[in-house]
Amino acid sequence: MLYTSIITLILFCLPEISLAAADGGIGKRLDLTTHTVGYLAITVFALAYILVIAEEFTKLRKSKPVVLAAGIIWVMIALVYSAENVPHVVEQAVRHNFLEFSELMLFLLVAMTYINAMAERNVFRTLRSWLVLRQFGFRQLFWLTGILSFFISPIADNLTTALLMCAVILAVGGDNNKFISIGCINIVVAANAGGAFSPFGDITTLMVWQAGEVDFFTFFALFVPSVVNYLVPAAIMHFAVPNEKPAVSDGAVEMKRGAKRIMLLFLLTIVTAVSFHNFLHLPPVIGMLTGLAYLQFFGYYIKITADKEFVAQHDAQDLANIDVSGQQGFDVFRKIARAEWDTLFFFYGVVLCVGGLGFIGYLAYVSQFMYIDWGATYANIMVGILSAIIDNIPVMFAVLTMDPDMSQGQWLLATLTAGVGGSMLSIGSAAGVALMGQAHGKYTFFGHLRWTPVIALGYFASVWAHFLVNQSYF
Repeated sequence: MLYTSIITLILFCLPEISLAAADGGIGKRLDLTTHTVGYLAITVFALAYILVIAEEFTKLRKSKPVVLAAGIIWVMIALVYSAENVPHVVEQAVRHNFLEFSELMLFLLVAMTYINAMAERNVFRTLRSWLVLRQFGFRQLFWLTGILSFFISPIADNLTTALLMCAVILAVGGDNNKFISIGCINIVVAANAGGAFSPFGDITTLMVWQAGEVDFFTFFALFVPSVVNYLVPAAIMHFAVPNEKPAVSDGAVEMKRGAKRIMLLFLLTIVTAVSFHNFLHLPPVIGMLTGLAYLQFFGYYIKITADKEFVAQHDAQDLANIDVSGQQGFDVFRKIARAEWDTLFFFYGVVLCVGGLGFIGYLAYVSQFMYIDWGATYANIMVGILSAIIDNIPVMFAVLTMDPDMSQGQWLLATLTAGVGGSMLSIGSAAGVALMGQAHGKYTFFGHLRWTPVIALGYFASVWAHFLVNQSYF
């Protein structure tokens, strides 16, 4: 490829490498932090992330720049190590990073498949219809969508929850852009706060759980701080919500056959993953993939019984002109195909990019600066602030890669701040970015920015609440 040729040329033009070797558990490592390749790697990652942040304006999907950046960074590293005749060290490091991504990707793929299955069975449309038909006032709807977002996101994840509740806001908001804007901000804050106290609520909590830093049930110690994080800004924003009652009518929607059983199977899948991890010491992803089999078998049951019902409802003359197969069927693999692949490949790029920067040696310097010089508390508070600017996924992966020696209380603090810190800016979380697209022109970066001081107040209040109620974990 062209970029490989360019990098090779650059490397041959560099002075002879004179770097200290270190044993990082994988083998001989070279300190490239002061080498041209190190500087190029940081530049490539920074440029890629600028394109990620600018996705709203460029319409370039966020996975593309980071996947390319990951390839460039590891090619540069590999060329240096090949010149030193230790290419196997890079191979082992890449395999280690790819294994971490694979576990995360397959876990998320199963969760996304279940969410898509429930969407196809009209679970979320039914909830939306129920809310719209009640014709709540704007202030009532503000609190209902916020509270529902807070309690749905621990199960369905913050992104899916935010999209669902935003559809409700748009349906009843009509032309009232002020209500739509503040309603979307409320949903982003609530979904991120609710996702922070559950391993399934956010990518960052899932990463911490899969890394074994926090036990499954220990996450629920963050419930009170998460409530504080949501309620403080919501209580203030309440007074800015128009005190009106919209006139909205919408037809009732019913769930399709099997919807409730799919919801139960999803809960059973979660129980399976937790049990595999806690009692059998197997990776949670094995439990999730086992749970995918539950859905596959149930999907087969829906298909064969639906086909029989379809045949019974039509006479022979009709059936002669109709392809009966799959008329009311349920294809699990179509649900898998509808997973958010851009997000999954974005995770791949982030994991490999951050892993490459860590392999070069930069994360060791950052860990020393933040967690040794500053101290864990200040470092973890900064994690949340960085999450709002950069996105919480690379920030949390960097923390996990650095693996600082911290108490359970500090790991919980890092989980909390990474989960809710992104709420301070619309680009700081997947929920915010998604809603800017869904409510384009009505929920914007600058509209969210107006409420950043209020959301920041909730952020610091949640940190204080964590130290107050979870003192025993420190």
